[in-house]
Amino acid sequence: MTLTRRLTLALVAGTVMTTGAFAQDWKAKFPELIFAAVPAENASGTLEKHKGFIEYMSRELGVKVTIRIASDYAAVIEGHKAGNIHFAEHGPSSYIRAYTVTNGGVEAFVTPLDANGNTGYYSVAYTKSSNAGSKLEDFKGKNLCLVDPNSTSGFNVPMFAMSKVGIEPAKFFAKVVNAGSHENAVLAVQQGTCDVAFNWWNSDDDSNLQRMATKGMVKKDDFKLIFKSDKIAGYPYVMTASLPPDLKAAIRKAFMDMPTKNKAAFDMMFQGKSKGFVPTSHADFGSTIELQKFVDNLRKKGS
Repeated sequence: MTLTRRLTLALVAGTVMTTGAFAQDWKAKFPELIFAAVPAENASGTLEKHKGFIEYMSRELGVKVTIRIASDYAAVIEGHKAGNIHFAEHGPSSYIRAYTVTNGGVEAFVTPLDANGNTGYYSVAYTKSSNAGSKLEDFKGKNLCLVDPNSTSGFNVPMFAMSKVGIEPAKFFAKVVNAGSHENAVLAVQQGTCDVAFNWWNSDDDSNLQRMATKGMVKKDDFKLIFKSDKIAGYPYVMTASLPPDLKAAIRKAFMDMPTKNKAAFDMMFQGKSKGFVPTSHADFGSTIELQKFVDNLRKKGS
């Protein structure tokens, strides 16, 4: 065997050993991984629907995975900035905000498909079925519920849509409330605190309203839809960009495999209304970046 040949074999062997050691190194460095969920619903509901997911991820990754349920979208964004969470569920706008404040320190990697196998969703506005109005313009002087300043369907898209029809919320409505979660916004309409509330919607049989109705929290027929946006980019799952490559690959694989490896846990996360995950990346959120700029400019103007 020539010296060159022996040297090549030695280098190859060294690479294999280093790669294997690296895979073990991330488990030593990250004996616990933190997953954060944005507040789409109440804390107990969020915990319940993610229970199987957390158990599945812990088994697949071989380390403890802990869920943190955020009180608002900003808490998840700040968690990324502080390095306190490793991967998280986001809306498009909160992802872009997190990407901005961390200087590209987070990366989107998968987004869920809906029940029809499509990505993306919509912003809608509800009022009580008994109300006479049929469009946003009919509710001047009434109370409006938005969701959270970092919610895409519950704040940013609504602000853009209202601007297009000449509505300045602070002047047009008697009161504008940030409900904090999508469930709270719907409940505010049910209780009469708000006359109109924005929310997320995939289809007639898959929306936050439908899921609340399934849980017995509201009656779907008590509400009617008075606004529906153009399609929004799918909401991403996001991880810290600086995680070891082997760990990032393991997280991606666990997500992609989940619908077949643990269908029960996957269905629990999405109430059986998703076909699976597909890969995504920062390039898929160009329209959300522009939307974010628009809303930020509105805030600077005091609208």
